[in-house]
Amino acid sequence: MPPRQTDVWILAQDSQQHEQLDKIHKFAKSIGVPTHFLSLAEAHHREPDVHAANAVLESPTTGIIDSHSYMAYLESDFQTKGGDLAFHTKVDAIDTLNQGYKIHTTSSSGDTADITTETLINSAGLAAVPLSNSILPPERHMKPYYAKGSYYSYSRGHPRPKTLIYPAPTTGAAGLGTHLTMDMTGAIRFGPDVEWVDDPNDLSVNEERLSAALDEIQSYLPSVDREKVMLDYAGIRPKLGKGSAVASGKRDGFSDFYIKKEDGFEGFINLLGIESPGLTSSLAIADKVDDLMYR
Repeated sequence: MPPRQTDVWILAQDSQQHEQLDKIHKFAKSIGVPTHFLSLAEAHHREPDVHAANAVLESPTTGIIDSHSYMAYLESDFQTKGGDLAFHTKVDAIDTLNQGYKIHTTSSSGDTADITTETLINSAGLAAVPLSNSILPPERHMKPYYAKGSYYSYSRGHPRPKTLIYPAPTTGAAGLGTHLTMDMTGAIRFGPDVEWVDDPNDLSVNEERLSAALDEIQSYLPSVDREKVMLDYAGIRPKLGKGSAVASGKRDGFSDFYIKKEDGFEGFINLLGIESPGLTSSLAIADKVDDLMYR
């Protein structure tokens, strides 16, 4: 699955946003992720349609892959190695046994089945926190937060940058701003924004959010044709709080993934708050779980 090299730019329009870029740059350096600042002249030469009034921070090793092909490969690999899948099957309850767990399930046709296992890895996405709360005692329960993000398509061929464009993060904001992303063909779209919802199944796209999204898009892509930006689809990110979506150092409110072997529950590993970057880091997460289980 060859990646498409895209790079990422994070843009600052004023000195306050520049300070945010400085924090990201320093934090990225501390964890070995290469980033560097571009001169505004170089940025304009490379992407003349992109507006950055103060600073541009570039990640030169960023790319994209076909996520659907990647998931299909993992599914095939899992089954080839003897794994069984049970799609359209609801977990009704999980009982803790003296050694292991009993999972009670119901299929879409109404058939019920019980599965016993010594190892239980909770990677249930939006349902992960409620599932964890059904197993752990009340004092270890967590509250799930659901951040809906709407995406917007763009039907015009210009402007069409070749770089992923992110506005500077807002301190404490739960999202990365309505940024410019693209698919493997180079077609661009914008999003996601952040709308807190109580229902993790509410995937309706909120038309009332379009105007604010257009304003943010036009701040870094002034020549965008507002009439050609259309509502597309929405997704929901599972979060563990309403803090910052960007790790820039201590006390920034950032909530990292929760990956833990739960004390007192042998063989039970929780993966909570695994939102969209979890796809990118899925193999690294698998290595982490393997370490917890077997090393």
